[in-house]
Amino acid sequence: MLENLQKYKIILASNSPRRRELLSGLDLNYKVETLPDIEETYPKHLWREEIPVYIAKLKAEAYKEKIEKTTLLITADTIVWLNGTVYGKPCDENAAREMLRTLSGQTHDVITGVCLTGFEKQNVFYAVSSVKFSVLEEEEINYYVDKYKPYDKAGSYGVQEWIGYIGVESISGSFYNVMGLPVRMLYRYLKEWK
Repeated sequence: MLENLQKYKIILASNSPRRRELLSGLDLNYKVETLPDIEETYPKHLWREEIPVYIAKLKAEAYKEKIEKTTLLITADTIVWLNGTVYGKPCDENAAREMLRTLSGQTHDVITGVCLTGFEKQNVFYAVSSVKFSVLEEEEINYYVDKYKPYDKAGSYGVQEWIGYIGVESISGSFYNVMGLPVRMLYRYLKEWK
């Protein structure tokens, strides 16, 4: 499949093991390249899906020097959005616990922005999934944060981990988007890439 991509050197610019796992599921030949210290800040006026789209494009911009005629670069960013507030990666265990307390018993949106960048063009898209959490007990939050240390995850949780098993009541939209990469949508965009 995806014979149209055989001439391309596909680069996934991500430290996320979940994104690597999900992209590998498409049976693509790709390599991972990451640059240190890419700034992931955004203008404060951005709203909801504008935030991960902006950051995905910002990540792509950092690789500008590495893009050749046959390069296809994939960058992505995921946020959690609840009641007009963005929840990214927690800075420490207290922030992680506080985020999970906030998400407890609520339905929030997980939004991933994806940027495909080639030598002459760029495609940007996003996916939204709604996740309903049951009410989490304080001991459940503490257990999860202490054992899984979710400091590299938007909203302080991985849906594919223990907290997802015990806390997620329902998901509307792509499960894989909640993991960090909307694979079906990405596949569709990759099929059209020329």
